[in-house]
Amino acid sequence: MDPCPGTDSSTSRVKGGTVSEDSEYEQAREEARVATEEALASADQAIADAERLNAEALTGEMLPEGLRQLGLIYGGLIGIAVVMVQPFLIATSLDTSATICIVAFSVAIPLLAGLVLVNRQEVFRGRRTPSLTVIVTQSIAQLAAFVGIVAGFWHITWVAGVGMLGAGFVAVLVHSAGWWRLEVTRRPTS
Repeated sequence: MDPCPGTDSSTSRVKGGTVSEDSEYEQAREEARVATEEALASADQAIADAERLNAEALTGEMLPEGLRQLGLIYGGLIGIAVVMVQPFLIATSLDTSATICIVAFSVAIPLLAGLVLVNRQEVFRGRRTPSLTVIVTQSIAQLAAFVGIVAGFWHITWVAGVGMLGAGFVAVLVHSAGWWRLEVTRRPTS
């Protein structure tokens, strides 16, 4: 039976520790509320930064530079492919790494050539194409070119192939980190 009619037995027992448990509960609840508000504010800031970066990447000063970089990447990969394929044209037989190199470049070269043409049109129009086909083709072409380069170096010596593979991944990380730091630390323009 409740000692005080009309009251909750958990709040009426002071000596049993219930009041201090309630205050600890309230304190923990308040800390959780503050942490949630801070997390939501951080998430809102991250979303705003991402939207700003995306808008600048697709328009404004980043667009012409991004288009120039893509053209340079495509042209450079075609040049590397042509140079690396030449010795295999007169070879009487190919080992596994040489075969992988040739097959990868046979996929990459025409895709990269098509992307160069699309890139020229993008530069002319001053905007990126929203085509999913182009986005998928970019990934396939660049991956095939990278596989061809690694396989070509592997054909020379496996150490060079492993070195190219590792250095390629480090280069992607360096480029991503550098680009991210340049863009995130930049103040929004009014």
